[in-house]
Amino acid sequence: MRLWLKDSERRPDPEPAKTDARTPILIGALAWLVAAGFALVFQGELAARELGWWMWCAVAGVGIGLAGLAWLRLRRR
Repeated sequence: MRLWLKDSERRPDPEPAKTDARTPILIGALAWLVAAGFALVFQGELAARELGWWMWCAVAGVGIGLAGLAWLRLRRR
């Protein structure tokens, strides 16, 4: 096995795959939104167990998902 090839021996690079990442990002953001809803409903119990940060973790997940969707939209332009 050789680590280096001459340029004449190389095959051309394949074309990049065209994918649509909006669906998985949207599903993830919606899952975090559901988790935030559950954390909001059980906020008292979570605070009693010192797990109040779970709500903010879910809010951060929703924010990152929305930022990802915005990034994809900017990249398409």
